Amino acid sequence: MDTAKDMDTGMDMGTIMGIMMKGRQRSDGGKYGKKDEDMCRIAGLVRLGGENLESDVLRMRDAMRHGGPDNAGVFISEKLPLALAHRRLAIIDPSAAGHQPMRDVQHDLVITFNGEIYNFRTLKAELSSLGYLFENKTDTEVILKAYAEWGVDCFKRFNGMFALALLDQRQNLLYLVRDPVGIKPLYYHIKDRELVFASEIRAFRALQPDWPENSDWRIFFLSFGHLPEPVTTLLDVSMLPAGHFLQFNLDQRQATLTPYQRSATLPVIDRESEATEILHDTILEATNAQLVSDVPIGLFLSGGIDSSILALAAHTQVSTSLFTTSLIFEEKSYTEKTFQDIIVQATGAHHTAVKVSRNDFESAFDDILAAMDQPTNDGINSYFVCRAARAAGLTVALSGIGADELFGGYPSFDYARYVAPLRQLPARALRALCRTGGDRWKKISFLALPGPVGEYLFYRGLFAPADVAHLCGTTEKAVIDCLQSLPVDSRFETLTNGNRVSWIEMKYYLQNQLLKDTDAMSMWHSLEVRVPFLDKSVLDLALRISSALKFGHPRKKNLLIQAFRAELPRDIWDRPKQGFTFPFESWFKASEHLNNAKGNLEPYLQQFQRGELSWARLWVWYLAQHYK
Repeated sequence: MDTAKDMDTGMDMGTIMGIMMKGRQRSDGGKYGKKDEDMCRIAGLVRLGGENLESDVLRMRDAMRHGGPDNAGVFISEKLPLALAHRRLAIIDPSAAGHQPMRDVQHDLVITFNGEIYNFRTLKAELSSLGYLFENKTDTEVILKAYAEWGVDCFKRFNGMFALALLDQRQNLLYLVRDPVGIKPLYYHIKDRELVFASEIRAFRALQPDWPENSDWRIFFLSFGHLPEPVTTLLDVSMLPAGHFLQFNLDQRQATLTPYQRSATLPVIDRESEATEILHDTILEATNAQLVSDVPIGLFLSGGIDSSILALAAHTQVSTSLFTTSLIFEEKSYTEKTFQDIIVQATGAHHTAVKVSRNDFESAFDDILAAMDQPTNDGINSYFVCRAARAAGLTVALSGIGADELFGGYPSFDYARYVAPLRQLPARALRALCRTGGDRWKKISFLALPGPVGEYLFYRGLFAPADVAHLCGTTEKAVIDCLQSLPVDSRFETLTNGNRVSWIEMKYYLQNQLLKDTDAMSMWHSLEVRVPFLDKSVLDLALRISSALKFGHPRKKNLLIQAFRAELPRDIWDRPKQGFTFPFESWFKASEHLNNAKGNLEPYLQQFQRGELSWARLWVWYLAQHYK
C-alpha cells in the first residue's frame, strides 16, 4: 500500500485512509476549523525520471510561504513523475477535510487551487441533483466534482478568482487554469517535455537559483512600467493567459493552450433607466457574494467613487461589522480624509486611517523590493494599503479595482479621439517626435507602433523606443520588434470608441499592473483582496450596456454615479478625480536609497532633481538596474 504522511492535521481515520489509497499526500502543520475558502500559493513539477521531485517542489512551495502561512501540503504521484504543492491562507475556518492538494478518489482527480469560486454553492446544488455526494463544505471539492461531470467545460461555469492545477489520473492529463480576468497569477515553464508551474516567479528561482534571465525584460519594463503578459524576467517562463487552460498530456509530454471564456452575444441595453437599475442591483449582489468570511473583512476606502460605492453596498449587508482602512499623508494635498470621513459617517464603519510618511517609505524600501515578485513602477501604494489593512487585523479586504476600466474613469477615454488623426502621420515622422525632448511629444511617438500596444503606450508609456534602445544598449529596431512581438487578441480590431479603450486598459494596465501588484503585495502581507467590480456578473452586464451609455457623458463614470446616486453623497462624485496617488516626487528627492544608488542612475537623478524627469521614469530605471 502507498503511504501518506500527516502532521497535526486532526484528520479522522476515514479521511486518512482515503488519502492513502493513491499517491502520497502530506500536510505540514496548520490551523483548522469547519469550512474552507482560501487564498493560497501553488506549485508543481513534471519531470522525466522524477528525481528529487519532493525536495524540489517543497523548495518552490516554501519560497511562497508569506502567501500561505497557515498550512502546507504536497502530493507526490506514485505512477507519474509529478508533484503538486500547496500553501494556505485560511479565510473561512478551513477544516482538515479541506486540506490541499485535495483528492477525489472515486474519479482519480487531484487539485491544488488558489482562489475562490463565489458561485460554488449554486454549482454544488446542481451537482447534488445529478447524484454527486460531497464530503466537505469547500469550493475546492466542487471544482473536482464539476470537472468529473462536465470536463473542461466546467471552467467557464466558475465565477471567481482562481488559478489551479488539476490532475486527471484516468486520462493522464494535467490542467493549468486561470480565471477570465487574470485576478490570480499562474506562471509556467515547458522545456524538454518537462513542466514547472507556480504562483510566483520567486518559486522558479528557489528551484534553480541560476535560472537564466530573459534578456528582453528590461525593454518591456522601461516601455510599460510593468511586464506585459506573457513576459517575465526569467527565460522561457510565461504567465498563463487569463481565461485559458493549458492541457499537459503526461504520456506524450505535449501541451495545448486553449481559451475557455468567450463572450456570448446578448441584447444590448441602451436605456439609461434600465442600465442603472440593473447595474445597481448587480453590484450589490456581487459585493454581497464577496463578503462571505469567518475572519475579519474590510474595505480599502480611498474616498473616491469606486471604494465609496463598495462601502455603501457592503454596509447594506454587514451594517454592524464593516471595517474600512485608509491611508493619509503629511502632505495635505494628497490626503482625501475629508471624503473618507463622509463615507465612514454614512456607513458607521469601524475605520482605521494610517498615516504614511517619507520615513515609512525609507524604512520599508528593502521590504517593498522584496515583495515585488516582478518589477513594477506602481506597487508601492498597494504595499502600504495592504500592510495597513493587515495591521488593522483584517485578513480579507475589498478593493474598487476595475470600475475605471469598465465605466470610463481614466483620461485615456478622452485622449482616444486623437489616436486616429495622429496615426495618419507617417511612422517615420511619429518616431522622430521622441527626439524633441518633451515627454508629451515622446508619448505621441508611441503611435508609430501598430495595434493596441502603441495606443496603450500613447496613454501610459514611459520611455520611448529610442530612449529604451539607448538605456539597454541596443537598437531602436530591436526595441520595436520586441514590443510588436506581444500577442494580441483578434477580437480587438472589432472594437471601437470607448469599448476599444476599455479593452486596452483592462488588458494592459488592469491585468498586468493593478491586479498583479495587488496580488503580490497582498499575499506578501498574508491578506486576501477581493474585487467585486470584476465579478463575472458585473463584467457580463458591462459588456451588454451600450458604449454611449458607459462612455458618452462628459462626466467620467456617469453611469456608475447614476446607478448609486440615491446613496452616494454628492461631495464624493461632484469633484475632480484625484486617484490613489502618493507624494512620490518629494519622497524620491529626499530618498537616501535612491540618491546613494550605484549604477548608471546618476545622470537621471540629476535630471529628476532639476524637474526634467518624472518620478515614474526614475523609479523604473532604478528597478531595471536593481531588481533581482
